Amino acid sequence: MTQLFSEDDVVVTVTRLTRSQLTQFIEDAFVKPERGPSGYLFRPIDIARLELLCDLSQDLDLDQTALGIVVSLLDQLHAARQDLAAMALAIERLPADVRARLGISLRQL
Repeated sequence: MTQLFSEDDVVVTVTRLTRSQLTQFIEDAFVKPERGPSGYLFRPIDIARLELLCDLSQDLDLDQTALGIVVSLLDQLHAARQDLAAMALAIERLPADVRARLGISLRQL
């Protein structure tokens, strides 16, 4: 079972994060926690993302607009890597002769 963190846990764990920043990051959909009966619940990946958001906003002094652009680009890169991994797995499962023809075709590009 995945460990979930409350808002209080997150603010204690991500030491540079204020409660108002957390609220703003949620409103801007930079982080998308689950909704629990007593408030938001955060996964470990959310905490890592909040650490990154603090780094970008505080260390690099990015405003909300720039932060939104960077986060969007990072999300796109992550999705592209997942797609590439899925394609590599699909190619790996092809018969050897098909993989060989595909390899030849790719080298010709």
